[in-house]
Amino acid sequence: MPFQIPSDLHPDCVPLAFLLGRWEGRGRGEYPTIEPYEFGQEVIFSHNGNPFLYYTSRSWLIDEEGTAVRPLAMETGFWRPQPEGKLEVVLVHPTGVAEVWYGRVNQTKIEMATDIVARTPTAKDYSAGQRLYGLVEGALLWTFDMAAEGHELQPHLWGRLERAEPAPAS
Repeated sequence: MPFQIPSDLHPDCVPLAFLLGRWEGRGRGEYPTIEPYEFGQEVIFSHNGNPFLYYTSRSWLIDEEGTAVRPLAMETGFWRPQPEGKLEVVLVHPTGVAEVWYGRVNQTKIEMATDIVARTPTAKDYSAGQRLYGLVEGALLWTFDMAAEGHELQPHLWGRLERAEPAPAS
């Protein structure tokens, strides 16, 4: 799907413009405490003219045929570009977790790691994460490494998303 940088995008957000729009695809999850699984995912990056992107992600378990079985994770937040390619991201999850991420944007590649992971008393044990996003041949590829439940930081989730819609109007 063709992509154009919106004319009303805040200039600070131009390095993140490649993310704008609705993305759909599939991914895989695994961790020592769970059985491996495949999931479907929808991610939306949008803007309103201010110096940040608004982000939402939702995923669902899929069976071997790719049919949705049940909802999985959701997260929402703000991606805040900073001078010199730096990036601040604030994410919240309905499972009782809030995260502050710091990273860098290098053309169409983003690397970031958690600085703070805050959890409610009922949230699962999760202490750190690293994420990588990259635009590869028009697809958004991403990975999430996690430290949780006494395990060191290690691969947990990865996916491939295709642009389903361009950036919505603000």
